[in-house]
Amino acid sequence: MSYFKFLNFRNGVPALAFVSLLGVAALVGCEEQRITLQEPYFVRFSDTTLSFKESYSKIIKVKVHNAGPQLDESIIVNYTVGGTAREGRDYRILGTKGAVAIPAKQSFGEIQVQLINNANNILGSSTIDFSIASVTPANKLQVGLGKLGKTFSLTIQDACLLDGSYSGNRQVAANRFEVVNDIDISSIDCRTYTLANWNVGLFSFTAIKPTLQFVDNGNNTLTIPKQINSELTAPRDTLSGTGLWNPQTRRITLNLRLKTVSNTTRKDTTVTIPIVYIPQ
Repeated sequence: MSYFKFLNFRNGVPALAFVSLLGVAALVGCEEQRITLQEPYFVRFSDTTLSFKESYSKIIKVKVHNAGPQLDESIIVNYTVGGTAREGRDYRILGTKGAVAIPAKQSFGEIQVQLINNANNILGSSTIDFSIASVTPANKLQVGLGKLGKTFSLTIQDACLLDGSYSGNRQVAANRFEVVNDIDISSIDCRTYTLANWNVGLFSFTAIKPTLQFVDNGNNTLTIPKQINSELTAPRDTLSGTGLWNPQTRRITLNLRLKTVSNTTRKDTTVTIPIVYIPQ
């Protein structure tokens, strides 16, 4: 048997491959411990960019985290703020501006930003740019990992006058109201608006976030064009109506007209239902 034939196979495994596997196993066996990241550890922003409409009313949490082990002491991350957005007119920072704490034995801290809705039907965008400047304790932590994580940009998209989140109510009896939260109103042209999840106890069944369109006439009056909503009404039933927008309270009142057609008599009945939407 030739030398090459002898090395050809061993128990169904090529002998050369078999020798190689033995070599790898020997090297692994010699390792005393697995490789782990060594100090220094870093703090960084959890995200690089986020975007919100200026009508977004909830607090935006910009997270900063310690990418290393949790410490037994509080971590203070100092940061600077720039960008084209105007503090006090487009946004405000809650708490101490310029510094955020990561509590002891925790990994995350957060900068809280509240947007200011100064919608004026001029659509554009601006940014808030955050940059980590330093961290304490500096002997245990550094800023970012290379260039990654040192900066964060929050884009504020201009909104239309009536954009935003609302709660809704209608009077169903004397001094009694039904209220629905998380009603969204949005527009892409500041004229035709879409109401999402607008149903405020109008029907005996629950529809999944039905939509309704209305038009801003430009003089604080609104028009609900004739439309059909298959989630809420029969195919021949139509929705229409009028409304008002109060520029001081930003409340929207819609007088919704529901026209129903009887399947038996083919006669129609129209009911007017007032609904009030209150910005959140």
